[in-house]
Amino acid sequence: MKVIQILPELESGGVERGTLELSQFLTEQGHDSIVISNGGGLVAELEMHGSRHVTLPVHRKSPFTLRVLPALRSLLLNERPDILHLRSRVPGWLSYSCWRSLPVTLRPRLVSTVHGFYSVNAYSRIMTSGEKVICVSEAIRDYVVNSYPYVSRDKLVVIPRGIDPARYHSRYRVDDAWLDRWYRDFPNTRNKRWIVLPGRLSQLKGQLEFIELFARLRASMPNIHGLIVGGTHPRKRDYEEGLRRRAADLNLGDDLTFVGQRSDLREILACSRLVLSLSRQPESFGRTVLEPLALGKPVIGYSDGGVGEILRGMLPEGIVSREDPEELYDRCLAFLETPPVPTESHPFVLESMLTKTHALYQSLLKAPVSR
Repeated sequence: MKVIQILPELESGGVERGTLELSQFLTEQGHDSIVISNGGGLVAELEMHGSRHVTLPVHRKSPFTLRVLPALRSLLLNERPDILHLRSRVPGWLSYSCWRSLPVTLRPRLVSTVHGFYSVNAYSRIMTSGEKVICVSEAIRDYVVNSYPYVSRDKLVVIPRGIDPARYHSRYRVDDAWLDRWYRDFPNTRNKRWIVLPGRLSQLKGQLEFIELFARLRASMPNIHGLIVGGTHPRKRDYEEGLRRRAADLNLGDDLTFVGQRSDLREILACSRLVLSLSRQPESFGRTVLEPLALGKPVIGYSDGGVGEILRGMLPEGIVSREDPEELYDRCLAFLETPPVPTESHPFVLESMLTKTHALYQSLLKAPVSR
């Protein structure tokens, strides 16, 4: 097969990581993998594993983005992919427009993935336009069914995101060399119990709520250190500065660290005492919840969306109500004192995600084309 995946950028995040994982799997299986995006820091890793990257400005919500349509249509005609996989709304609309303009006999089979709880409108509807629509969790499938009742349920396929159990398991321990480097860079974290909030810096991810919560926890437990782990998009610099000012106002300078985008998140999570998920809106899946749980670390998060699904299966006592901040505070204190142990059994395995997606592509290629 020749597969084209298209998304806005290749910087960081669950969508981007899943795109890389699938691309690597496809090339390992002998298929031709192409990714279209506006580029980013993950392009080198993508290409290192054998995929091709095509840089096109498919990321911006602007009328000027329509200028890319001729180039994108020409690319589809020249490459003649078997599968076109839409992973986000702006590139989804662009790709779908080009796809519809092609003769039926020249169209690739169309797959889309609903990665999030998008606002329900005509703009978001594009993510249900695939001949097959992948939902990354049962919660996302329910969202599609309830929000777009005219979409055939036969099109919907739940394929949860997954992690590699060889890399994420409760017996994993970081090596001394990593710890030495870490303590050289962040000496204030030594001999402290780490509370970690992973995720890109965004108002939706709850960093401000984390800072306020951490200030309360530190007053009760002085031997803790907060870590905000995640990169900042250039357009979010003002938000980061606001977070830093709030932390300074609360005198958290020595006990709270912004560590930025990291390639060693697994190691950080493995050394943590507690991991939090405080997204203001339900998460479609919750990779940063699954990873620490698989490492044997307790996680506290809200009951809705994919985070609730994962916690219900692996650590039900980690679920708190979004409407009850006191419950969140009390649960954090309890977990810091006596950390519960998550169950090791879970269905969210990377190989399952990859093989199911691969099988979906192949079954679609064998199915008759709707004209």
